[in-house]
Amino acid sequence: MTQRSFTPPWWARNPHVQTILPVLTKVDRPALTRQRLELDDGDFIDLDWLAKPVQGAPIVVLVHGLEGSADSHYARRLLTLLGEHKVSALVHHHRSCSGVTNRLARSYHSGDTQDLHTTLSQLRKDYPDSPLLAVGYSLGGNVLAKYMGEQGDASLVDRAVVISAPLQLGACATRLKHGFSKVYQSYLIKQLRQKVRDKLALPDLSAQMPVTQSEVESLTTFHQFDDRVTAPLHGFDGVEDYYTRASGLPYLSQVAKPTLVIHAQDDPFMTDEVIPSQEALSPQVTYELHQQGGHVGFIDGGHPLKPRYYLEQRIVHFLLEA
Repeated sequence: MTQRSFTPPWWARNPHVQTILPVLTKVDRPALTRQRLELDDGDFIDLDWLAKPVQGAPIVVLVHGLEGSADSHYARRLLTLLGEHKVSALVHHHRSCSGVTNRLARSYHSGDTQDLHTTLSQLRKDYPDSPLLAVGYSLGGNVLAKYMGEQGDASLVDRAVVISAPLQLGACATRLKHGFSKVYQSYLIKQLRQKVRDKLALPDLSAQMPVTQSEVESLTTFHQFDDRVTAPLHGFDGVEDYYTRASGLPYLSQVAKPTLVIHAQDDPFMTDEVIPSQEALSPQVTYELHQQGGHVGFIDGGHPLKPRYYLEQRIVHFLLEA
């Protein structure tokens, strides 16, 4: 595959077109096979597999974004391309994101690297000779960046790609309170609130939840939701502690395996605070900042009814052909 540079077409230079149009033009999802990993705490992780792995051949792990899944537009497109290349891949679902409510009161969060490590450890055990490659999108990109830095030389991922990651969580939560970005916040918060309501309706879990049914409706921003729900459920001392400890940016200096990080400067989920300085990057990190591209968009051709995308060919080139 020839590597091409990213230039948006004239009709997709707006960041909201870049962000929203891909959601509205999903490609078909290839057939996937589910594997359930039982966890030591009594919960589970669901993995959706594309093609049975061949021992010694690479395996690509997709880590989806907030409230995403194997059905997300970006996952479908990458799985389709990997299928064309005869590459085995799987989607690591965060707890509660596979279409099945998880068993515990806790869920997932932007800094939760333990579940990803569990998935990777299982893959390393089952396929000891296969290179493990990973792609993280948005929240999943922050998780992957943090994992790569935390693990350093011990990372089970041999090459990684981080897409549109909110590497400074507090700054991104503030950005989503303003302008058109509030539309994205509202869309995602509604999904998060519904998951809280679902757990409050279960007698075994309701007593463990940090909010009541009547309080759920008042949580309309990420700051509020993360302060009242995410932080207490996952052992953080309030929202600022969560944002500080879970943000991926400080970990980029510790990455020891080849990692590509891609951002768009016009991403409506971000501010310039997510852009790392050169000093903040380890020599193993390749950082690409594009002026345009929106949030997990990067449309670079085609036409509005059938866009062409830059991301998938860039990801495959970095992971498999570099």
